[in-house]
Amino acid sequence: MLGIAERLHELLTERIGLSEGFGGFVYGMIVCTAMILAAVGINWVLQAAFRWITGKSMKLKRSRWWGYLIKRKVGHHILLMIPGGILYGLPYLFYETDGVMIRYLHRADIIYMLTVVIMILNAVLYCFLDFYSTTDKNKRHPLHGLVQALQVILYFVGGIVIVAVLIDKSPTVLLTGLGASAAVLMLIFKDSILGFVAGVQLSQNNMVRIGDWIQMTDGSANGTVEEITLNTVKVRNWDNTITMIPPYTLVSVPFKNWRGMQESGGRRADKCIFIDINSLMTCTDEMIERIRKDLPLMAESNEDNATDILTNVQLYRLYIERYLRHNPDVNQSLDIIVTQKEATAYGLPIEVYFFTHEKAWAIYEKKQSDIFDHLMTIASDFGLRIYQRP
Repeated sequence: MLGIAERLHELLTERIGLSEGFGGFVYGMIVCTAMILAAVGINWVLQAAFRWITGKSMKLKRSRWWGYLIKRKVGHHILLMIPGGILYGLPYLFYETDGVMIRYLHRADIIYMLTVVIMILNAVLYCFLDFYSTTDKNKRHPLHGLVQALQVILYFVGGIVIVAVLIDKSPTVLLTGLGASAAVLMLIFKDSILGFVAGVQLSQNNMVRIGDWIQMTDGSANGTVEEITLNTVKVRNWDNTITMIPPYTLVSVPFKNWRGMQESGGRRADKCIFIDINSLMTCTDEMIERIRKDLPLMAESNEDNATDILTNVQLYRLYIERYLRHNPDVNQSLDIIVTQKEATAYGLPIEVYFFTHEKAWAIYEKKQSDIFDHLMTIASDFGLRIYQRP
């Protein structure tokens, strides 16, 4: 091959009449083009063979890891190393062993190999993330933030090594110089550093998971967490808008996580019915008898009341409690409280506190609205009026 190279160089300089310098440049371009074409051809053959092998293996039973490796193209990236290794030896066929051109070509080839190594390690990180996220338990503790932090480190170290090869200096020299610029680097990667630390806190303290319903106190987000990364927490609001929240915001600013409600036996309803104070009265025997006759829930003996003198608001509270106790939409295993609060300028508040079985927002709103619609409508049967400001 060296003889062919010499004849090609002779053809360019002596027969075509190019100068020694320009002829050497043209010769170098021809050699580089030939090497690149050879590498591309070899890579095409290898990738085609690998696709054929993986296509056959798709019909066989294989582990999940194999599927993730194919999905993230780890094998394709590894095969890119073979043309790089061949390119490292090809210049010796065209140049003398200690030539300047060989050193430049070797330097370019090393940079190519380092880039491929970074691509392989990045793909392996994604494979690990895919494998980790296969179970529901691990999905609730995502590692997107950690993987992104490792990617930042990988790209940073890889970039330092590539620059060191490019300028023919030791990476330690560059790292020493960057140490003096630590303040600038901290400023550049401030969001990533804060996001990583906050992500660790969120994960370790189990503050937020994918699928949680969170609500920011400032109203900027109210929806389901879809993704947690190094720099952002992606929340899909109930109106289908997307809010991106920095992780350190969730550590430093109060927010409400509805996970406890979702994992419990029901969703709380806590409202007050305001009664017009002027409608309160002592019940007569005729009134009590009418209420027992008209409302089946009140037909039972009045054993829940210790006093002999009954008021209509007492009977109303008793009816509310019995109504909730017999309502299939109310979770009977959780607290049911009906109490009278301190009177206000807006009337006498009767607080009704219970839990519905349904936790889905739309169904919950319908169920608890139906319950309070009935309670406000039935108040007139007790001679009570719902307060309405004139």
